[in-house]
Amino acid sequence: LKALTDKNIFETYEKIIGRLDFSENELQKPATLNEFQAKALLEIEKKFKEKPVVLLHGVTSSGKTELYIHLIQKVLDEGKQALYLVPEIALTTQLTLRLKKVFGKKLGVYHSKFSDAERTEIWNSLLNDKGYEVIIGVRSSIFLPFRQLGLIIVDEEYETSYKQFDPAPRYHARNAAIVLASMHGAHTLLGSATPAIESYFNAVTGKYGLVKLNQRFEEISLPEIKIINLKEAYHKKKMTGHFSDFLIEEMQKTLQNKEQIILFQNRRGYAPYLECKSCNFIPKCKNCDVSLTYHKITNALTCHYCGYTESYPSSCPSCGTPAAFSTHGFGTEKIEDEIKKIFPDARINRMDLDTTRSRKSYEKIITDFEQYKIDILIGTQMITKGLDFDKVSLVGILNADNLLNFPDFRSHERAFQLLSQVSGRAGRKDKQGKVILQTYQPEHPIIKQVIANDYEGMFMNQCEERKLFRYPPYTRLILLIVRHHDKQILLEASQQLTDSLRNVFGRRVQGPSDPLIPKIQNYYIKHILLKIEIEASPEKTKKIVRDCINSCLSQPSFKSVHLQIDVDPL
Repeated sequence: LKALTDKNIFETYEKIIGRLDFSENELQKPATLNEFQAKALLEIEKKFKEKPVVLLHGVTSSGKTELYIHLIQKVLDEGKQALYLVPEIALTTQLTLRLKKVFGKKLGVYHSKFSDAERTEIWNSLLNDKGYEVIIGVRSSIFLPFRQLGLIIVDEEYETSYKQFDPAPRYHARNAAIVLASMHGAHTLLGSATPAIESYFNAVTGKYGLVKLNQRFEEISLPEIKIINLKEAYHKKKMTGHFSDFLIEEMQKTLQNKEQIILFQNRRGYAPYLECKSCNFIPKCKNCDVSLTYHKITNALTCHYCGYTESYPSSCPSCGTPAAFSTHGFGTEKIEDEIKKIFPDARINRMDLDTTRSRKSYEKIITDFEQYKIDILIGTQMITKGLDFDKVSLVGILNADNLLNFPDFRSHERAFQLLSQVSGRAGRKDKQGKVILQTYQPEHPIIKQVIANDYEGMFMNQCEERKLFRYPPYTRLILLIVRHHDKQILLEASQQLTDSLRNVFGRRVQGPSDPLIPKIQNYYIKHILLKIEIEASPEKTKKIVRDCINSCLSQPSFKSVHLQIDVDPL
């Protein structure tokens, strides 16, 4: 090559070959808005003149994404940048295709399934102002080096995946986005069909602007929700495995009509635990105080908290009985197993943490479902969030009770959000969908509110309860998580810290109490909860809490105690 270059036959020059796609495609204009969307857009722009943060409360399938595209376009026309936050990596896959058609190479995607090198390139591209004007990404995207943000959109803003739990910093991307926008003098739009109670409270009390979009796009009806009483169905022997006869009949009709089905079960694995038929022994994790989940595909028992795995026992370790174990409960893997026996000719796939370890696996499942290569998609909560599939006409919720009965003050709010969102996947384009909800509690107020799509009713009920028991949005919570290998040292340290805090904060302090799983990764755990008034000074509160912690944990016997502080825990 050198000889040819010397003779000027070849010339050498440097060209950057990046991992990012800057190819030019023909761009489309944003779609024309219908009457209700156009009205909502004008209202949002009007509210932005009064408040920096606006909450868009729009029912599922109301066309919120199209509104976002119009707002982003307006910001780009002003020479500013836009950040579009989504809760799940799965959502970026579908939305990227829609946004690419309008924004082309101005659009960048940022999430943890990209390699470090790819994320560094996106970072450098923004830092050196080389083309990206719109970023779509998950919570970590708020730390990118934006030049001049004009708009941040937080889609499905109620989502718990916006909260960073481990490691620190324990931030909430929605709250951080509002702060980031204020630093740039930008606007923040929070969007959801089921907003977080705190956000809706801020909107109705005038802290945020509020815009409602109550019409589904092309006036599609909200899905018909049919309740199946599991107690009755089991009693009348109208169940096959975990499926009511009515659900199986409806699935049969849907498959005959060449339409698609989503089955929702918010638990992965095959069975939550095994039990010995002879002595009732339940295999537990050796590091955590939790039963091991059985995964049939690997024939192993796994702890979902620390990752400890052991092979399926051929006999009971406690009484020695061979082949002694029976499974209890059910996860997505077991549903997949049962459904293959009921519908052997159907094309079935599963979408949960076990099947979506890589970025490509997410994309493949979603693309296959969009292209009708899958008839039945079984999944956990990652299938409930904002995904839009044309041919889904039936959604089966296999057990709503594990959502309703979770011991947390937010469990009813979360159950309403999750059930409403998964129901919204049905009947997305040209026909009314059907949702079959299996439960042991058909008379539960949350179930009735989901059927009536009564967000306001749920909001009012929850606010009454929370005001009574002093929970958000009427207070702010600070959770102190105390951990130690020695149970006795933990008890002493947590009690002493609680007493110290109670001397200052009085009845605002609760605990020390055991969390749901009192031992994880060989650490025993205690929780101390502070309920602080909204109007209290955060700086003063922080100083008092820090002083109490320092005076307690500075004692020689408590030096090895671990403490985590989580403000506004979820």
